[in-house]
Amino acid sequence: MSIFETIKKRRTIVPALFNNESVKRSDIEQLLEAANWAPTHRRTEPWRFKVVQGQVKDDLGLFLAKKYKVIAKKFSRVKQAKIMEKMNQSSAVILICMQRDPNESLPEWEEIAATAMSVQNLWLMATELGLGGYWSSPKMINYMHEFLFLEKGERCLGLFYLGHFEGERPERVPGDIADKVEWL
Repeated sequence: MSIFETIKKRRTIVPALFNNESVKRSDIEQLLEAANWAPTHRRTEPWRFKVVQGQVKDDLGLFLAKKYKVIAKKFSRVKQAKIMEKMNQSSAVILICMQRDPNESLPEWEEIAATAMSVQNLWLMATELGLGGYWSSPKMINYMHEFLFLEKGERCLGLFYLGHFEGERPERVPGDIADKVEWL
């Protein structure tokens, strides 16, 4: 598959569509290696990933569900149950973190952008391997330091749910690029 075909094929595949097949560690390592090739200004390579599976994944789901109950302005048992359900449906969850340059030699947004580009690489590799992925950034990620150790200047930007799925990727037709470009 060409890179352009892979880009066009990439989709959000929600955990509800995952099957029970485990994602191999070697495949996860390949995703992370692809992520590591993202562009980065000043070579800060700010992306950090924490792979959770098994009992730690279950513990993370419980932590997020409990934290949701504490911080929700309008608590919903259904939403709380879905937090746990997404964890249970996923073979692995990759915590997407960013390590801020301690010298602050570049604007923070550039390091956030570099981290997002690393996730795009990861996601494209997942597509290439036939895996499904879903990036979620719930408010509870702001409390991730209560669940696991984060280095000074490191913060969690989201959760990447990962799993095998059956069936076809949903079709997407983007809006016309001509509506989004101005030639000067």
